[in-house]
Amino acid sequence: MRKTKKIGIIGGGQLGKMMILDAKRLDYEFVILDPTFHCPAHSIADAHIVAGFDDIEAIKRLASKVDVVTYEFEHISLKALQELEQMGYSVYPSSETLSHIQNKYQQKMWLRHHNIPVPDFVPVNSLADLQGAERMFSYPFLLKTCTGGYDGKGNALIRSRDEMSLCYQDLGAGAVPLMVERFVPFTKEVSVLACRSTNGDVAVFPVAENVHKNSILDETTVPAEISEQTRCEAMEVARQCLEAFNAYGMLCVELFVTPEGHILVNELAPRPHNSGHYTIEACVTSQYENHIRAITGLPLGSTELIRPAAMKNIIGEHAAEPAVVEGLHEAYQNPDVKIHIYGKTKVDRGRKMGHITATAETLEEALRQVRAAHRAIHYQ
Repeated sequence: MRKTKKIGIIGGGQLGKMMILDAKRLDYEFVILDPTFHCPAHSIADAHIVAGFDDIEAIKRLASKVDVVTYEFEHISLKALQELEQMGYSVYPSSETLSHIQNKYQQKMWLRHHNIPVPDFVPVNSLADLQGAERMFSYPFLLKTCTGGYDGKGNALIRSRDEMSLCYQDLGAGAVPLMVERFVPFTKEVSVLACRSTNGDVAVFPVAENVHKNSILDETTVPAEISEQTRCEAMEVARQCLEAFNAYGMLCVELFVTPEGHILVNELAPRPHNSGHYTIEACVTSQYENHIRAITGLPLGSTELIRPAAMKNIIGEHAAEPAVVEGLHEAYQNPDVKIHIYGKTKVDRGRKMGHITATAETLEEALRQVRAAHRAIHYQ
């Protein structure tokens, strides 16, 4: 007899929405917590607690209504997860996993502790520390906020001493923890989605190749065009990360491929990931279904790639409200594409509004179709 019937998700964005869409086939019920009433998952959730991600009492209220709690966004209250676990609630990924990932400096320290390859890095507590980093790293190098950054926010590439003070000021001048990281002259950015069920099953998806535009993921193609040695190294690193962070559910491992073909870990995300959207159409089991299976203790599904795939994000180019999408009829002239509109009520420049996936006999044909469909879609 199934023990888990109700699932709570902290976050009601597109990732939560896609979790719910896949899990409804198994007749799960969902309660979401999100501060935005008309968030993407609102229309399909069974209940919605409108509250902030740091509202501990609201998160406890969410837990009291469900059998297991998960999250689609890591910038949430760690203290709330710790208190839930102390009260006996099931939370996956656990507060322990999040505690090692939420702060990027601590994340890199944990990776280094487990001998997982990362770029060189040092903490920055003052402008003097940042100036000292100049002696350790040749230009350019990266200044990063340790918490809160995503889609390029919280990062600054410092190319010369003249940029140092301005970048330091732009990232809060020490108001939030900072770190410096050596710039990696990578040849490709790739990612691996790994999953572990509470029953012990482990499944790893194919290596995906990612292209960013203005620090936001633009396109993903699978399989990545890398050597077999690099592919095996990336898959093994992903498995090592699952173990090192004691992670359950989906874990996305973002990686740099060096000119020598080796792997360095860039960042981790303890949840389904934008670069895994392709799995909905292109794999036997999507990342969203496997995440739900994992946190409910079910066996994991096959991650086999059915055929080559390409995914392209639909990203806002200007501010508009309400968000009105146009061009679907023209976009669907490409017969192999699948279009996902997230249902966000407001467009902002750089905001992810949806994505397009195509599968085909070749990567080139899949890319051609998603790009053609993308050209047809726009927001008023």
